[in-house]
Order: sequence, then C-alpha cells, then structure tokens
Amino acid sequence: MRKLAALALVALALALLGRDVFGGPRSGWNTDFDRAIIDLDEVMSGGVPRDGIPPIDDPQFLAAQKVTDLAAQSPVIAVNFEGDARAYPLEVLTRHEIVNDIVAGIPVAVTFCPLCNSALVYDRRVDGEALRFGVSGNLRYSDLIMWDSSSESWWQQMTGEAIVGAYSGYRLKMLPSQLISFGVFRERYPDGLALRGPLGMYGQNPYRGYDSDSSPFLFAGPLDERLHPTARALAGKVGEEDVAYPFSRLRQEPVINDSVNSTDIVVFWQAGAASALDRTDIDSSRDVGMALMYSRRLNDGRSLTFRHQDGSFLDNETGSRWNIFGEAVAGPLQGAALRQIQAAAHFWFAWAAFHPDTILKDPGPDAQEQ
Repeated sequence: MRKLAALALVALALALLGRDVFGGPRSGWNTDFDRAIIDLDEVMSGGVPRDGIPPIDDPQFLAAQKVTDLAAQSPVIAVNFEGDARAYPLEVLTRHEIVNDIVAGIPVAVTFCPLCNSALVYDRRVDGEALRFGVSGNLRYSDLIMWDSSSESWWQQMTGEAIVGAYSGYRLKMLPSQLISFGVFRERYPDGLALRGPLGMYGQNPYRGYDSDSSPFLFAGPLDERLHPTARALAGKVGEEDVAYPFSRLRQEPVINDSVNSTDIVVFWQAGAASALDRTDIDSSRDVGMALMYSRRLNDGRSLTFRHQDGSFLDNETGSRWNIFGEAVAGPLQGAALRQIQAAAHFWFAWAAFHPDTILKDPGPDAQEQ
C-alpha cells in the first residue's frame, strides 16, 4: 500500500505542476476539447495510455454450472434481460474495467472502476448507434473516464454522462444490475453464463488493501467526512433525491424499510460476497456482503414492510419469503417481484464527490471502520 500511496503523491504533484509524467491527459486525442461541461483541470492521467487497460470487445462465456475456478463468494456483476442472465466476475473487470457486450439484443457496457468500487451497466446506444467504449487512462475524482471510438468523447463512468467532446451532455441509460456473489448468481440462474477473461491468470487483486485505505488514489476533490473514504454505501437516486445506506449499518440491520421522496423502499443486505479490493487473492478476501434496493409497492398498489428472520427476508403482511433479488420464493405472494431501484455499492468518497447533497442514512457506530 505504501508503494501505491507514494505513486499517487508523485503523480498528483506532477499533474498539478502541469507536466504530468504520462504526457498529459489531453495528449494524442482527436477530441473536441472546446465542448466540455466540466473544468478540464479536474482530469488527471491515471498512469496508463488509452486502452492501456484493455476493454473486452469480444466477450466469451461459459455455462455458469461448468465454471470451476470461481468460488461461491467471488463477486460478480449480474444482469438478466429477458432470460439472458450473465455474470461478469470482478476478478476479470479489475483487469479490463469495460466489457462491450450484447445481452438479449441490447448493446451494453459493463463497467467497473476499481478505484471507486463502482460497478455499473449502461445501454451503449446513442441516437441509435451502438458505441464501443474504452479506457481513456484518465481519471476525474479517481473515477474511470471512458471514451468512445466514434467521436473520442470522454464519458464519466460514475454518471454515464459525456463530459468532453462531441457528445458532451449526453447521458447513457443505466440498466438494472446486481453486484452479488457468484454462488448466489449460479443458484438463481442455473442456465446463466459467466464471462471468461481473455488474458488468463485471473483471481488476483492488483489493488491489495485498497478498500481499507484512507487516501484514495489520485483523488484531488473534497472528502466527505461523514464516512470513512473507502467505506461501502449502497447509493442511488430515488426520484430526485440522492440517498446512501452505509454497509456499516446494513451489517447490523440487514433489512431497512424507508420512504424517500414519497417512495416506499426497502434495502436488503446479505452476507456471502468477497471484496475484490482486499487481499491479493480475491476469493479469500473479507466478506463485505451484497445489498440491493427495491420499491416496497407491488403492482396492485399494496406497500409491504419487511423483516429479517433466520437469514431470510419476510414481509409482515403475508409472511411470504423473499430472496436478495426481490422475488417472493415462498408463501402467499410466491411469484411476485419487487421493482429494483438503481443503486450500487460505491466507495463513499467517490459517490459523495459526484453527489455531495446525498442524504446519508444512519451509518452506525462503526462508520469510520473497515
């Protein structure tokens, strides 16, 4: 960790002096820099050239039931569109950061920024054109800046918004996804597919110990001190309100019934997913769990309340049992499903940098611990 922190200090100092050792974040681009919706001084080189971290453009998959090199606790980004269920292991995404894929006919960009622990999936179509996204090598508030090979515009991974170039102001549509364990994915989707990385030698975390670091890499923005910088929080937008639920609270209270912006919501947390940014070996890293957010209102207008009992999620109104996917799996409501609300388990410092007015729910007594 000391080596990572020292590199961050050197790169930050040189970038602030305007003579970044990596050639400068604008060097070699055919981007229209006159069209920008941010201050370009906020952009810093992350130390690699364009696509020096290679995205995956021709993803290959294996039936999840045949995968033997992922442990049950291995973290994956899961999507399921029209029955096409796919898992994208973070052990692969830490090495590639972007997968350009087509799921159930939808061109998608599956993205992961290890420095922000941000796992987000976008529809990569703009004005009917499916864009190919790559890793620019630049960062803003430590977050991955993507680029498209059509216009060489720059896109913020955290928000899906084009921030520099011809597409400035466009925003990609965020698609439902879950950051869960491979074991949970395989049990729910026995016919699902799992991404196989093209390089081999996966399973190792190149950011050992990063998720307990108090100094985020190449972060030059203000730190929101309400939580430890790399504390995980399930954060998203409910209506027009930004809200975050710290994992420090969810570990103690695995079900939270709440109302935000007149929307009845519930947050489910479940143990069993390893951190991708803790130990060198991801599968032996600490269990940080998984969390998802849903509307508590059913299609018939009823609003449910939930409790956690004996490792299960139960609704108080009917006693039906629900899984982490917001699906009733037993009881009178079996077959019903809750509507997922777009929220993801970001590092707090990163989410707060882009959403400074976030309402932070009670973090619990150990909010500054990892």
